[in-house]
Amino acid sequence: MFSITSGRSSGTRREYLLASGIFWESQSQSSPLGYSEMFMQQEEVLLETKLPLPLLTRGKVRDVYDLGETLLFIATDRISAFDCILGSGIPDKGHVLNQMSLFWFDLLKPTVRSHLLTADATKYPRKLSKWRGLLKNRSMLVKKAQMVQVECVARGYLAGSGWKEYREKGTVCGIPLPAGLRDGDKLPEPVFTPATKAQSGHDINVPFRYVANHLGVDLAGHLRDLTLTIYSQAADYALQRGIILADTKFEFGFVDGELVLADEALTPDSSRYWPTDTYQPGGPQYSFDKQYVRDYLETLNWDKRLPAPALPQEIIEKTSDKYKEAYSRLTGRTLEACTG
Repeated sequence: MFSITSGRSSGTRREYLLASGIFWESQSQSSPLGYSEMFMQQEEVLLETKLPLPLLTRGKVRDVYDLGETLLFIATDRISAFDCILGSGIPDKGHVLNQMSLFWFDLLKPTVRSHLLTADATKYPRKLSKWRGLLKNRSMLVKKAQMVQVECVARGYLAGSGWKEYREKGTVCGIPLPAGLRDGDKLPEPVFTPATKAQSGHDINVPFRYVANHLGVDLAGHLRDLTLTIYSQAADYALQRGIILADTKFEFGFVDGELVLADEALTPDSSRYWPTDTYQPGGPQYSFDKQYVRDYLETLNWDKRLPAPALPQEIIEKTSDKYKEAYSRLTGRTLEACTG
């Protein structure tokens, strides 16, 4: 079973689709994850899947099913902030994340291969065919990988937690930086700032020596060099499209002894994207990531604990537009062409 919030001219209702048919639950009933009731006019928002398959993990965005030799990744429309899944989904967010990862996996293939097998739902195992409509354009079939337990972050600009540490210590992840930098300034050169992979809460920035001690000097050096290489390639490409890739996070794993790019790649959830035409160092930047949502939440009297609030429709729509604009500007494609 998978659940979709849906609003249509015939009335607002919550839709549950099963292989055997379509069932409806009244708006007054509670949602399966405790989400606040927020519905989009003529939009469908996928918040959760409940396929009759072994669920490996349900993350902040992705539902991952274990198919034996492979994994099925499904990108939902959930959105999180301050480590809480919010009470509203973002229309088309899952489509954007999935399609953008596929775009970057392909573009970066000459440098590093990915865990991707296929994203063509018609080529999935036969047992998945009944859910083809759900899986189309928001899922991928991937190889199982032995994941490296480090988040590989590349920063080309000073922002976020890096800016916070710099103000306090003049460093980012222990890397000394020149004095006098401002929030949003470009760094003299991109830096590798790894982080631990937290099961809950925030990832924790760690120095390179931590990675070297835990993974070995050779692997740590390879991860650093590969991270900075593909960051630079992606940043150069994005700049040609009028977008600054301020920073991004990669995850790697081993498949048959080969280090590959896994999980997602260079999405608005894992990256800071700033349009060049509004870039102005010295403060927060207009961005294509979740900062717009975070800024709104900061205006609320919310303690940043569950249950998380629902978002106003204006915030939902503008956030959806930001995700789709990022996809279109970077890929040169419209999302509708990929999901239609």
